[in-house]
Amino acid sequence: MLQQTTVATVGDYFRRFVERWPTVEALAAAPLDQVLSAWAGLGYYARARNLHACAQAVVERHGGRFPADEESLRELPGIGDYTSAAIRAIAFDQSASAVDGNVERVIARLHAIETPLPDAKHEIRARAARLVPQLRAGDYAQAMMDLGATVCTPRQPHCVICPVMAGCQARRLGIAEALPRRADKAAKPTRRGLAFVLARKDGAILLRKRPPRGLLGGMDEVPSTPWREGALLTEAALADAPVPARWTVLDGLVRHTFTHFHLELTVARATATTGRLAELAPGTSWCTLDRMTERALPTVMRKVIAHAARN
Repeated sequence: MLQQTTVATVGDYFRRFVERWPTVEALAAAPLDQVLSAWAGLGYYARARNLHACAQAVVERHGGRFPADEESLRELPGIGDYTSAAIRAIAFDQSASAVDGNVERVIARLHAIETPLPDAKHEIRARAARLVPQLRAGDYAQAMMDLGATVCTPRQPHCVICPVMAGCQARRLGIAEALPRRADKAAKPTRRGLAFVLARKDGAILLRKRPPRGLLGGMDEVPSTPWREGALLTEAALADAPVPARWTVLDGLVRHTFTHFHLELTVARATATTGRLAELAPGTSWCTLDRMTERALPTVMRKVIAHAARN
């Protein structure tokens, strides 16, 4: 959960997760839809799919206990260099170097590494590995993460209370806040689409399931046209409506930003008539507003439904 997401955001989600699925066996046995629903709002939904698949793999291959060796850990879904090292260090007290974004920042400043990220990652990891102690590696890993999160912060680092202040080259040079440097990012493109909010007279909204792989894989959504760059030709896009109906195109846009692109959705709204309900495509279903929290709706779709309700 903490990959790409702050502790403040994750806290409540984590507590709800472990209350609902207190063991790896319980999580492995849970339907994926329920896991995605509990994750809704955290973003980066591949993490939820990998978490669920990882729990199943741990139960099926390892009897419900995480393996301690790097090779077996790396074979589990969603576990890469950082997560493998963190598990080995914190759970098994092995001398493994866990380098997250906070640790990258500490090491870059400690050694005044001015090479921009991501090119600097190799040097940062090599220097970080040399610092890992043979004893209490788990305590060291968590201390380094907390040092970056609470003292060696991205902006206005609290250098005067830093326990490694004396040896920090970036502080000595007066460039601590400027590190780590980052290569200029390419401008994100903007994709556009038309989202269709079809409501029954009882207020239920038509939802469909996204493909299991790819962006927002396995999540629920209101039907929409493909999201593409370029201008949205609204009249032509209405031909992709889930059913023929008296569609009203609403004023305003729903905007959302993903990792690699911005999204602008125009919203069309209609009320379903009894004669059209038999024409619904496979994979679609109705959901009343009071059951929306049970569905795996990503934030962008919650925005779309709220926009339709307001207009």
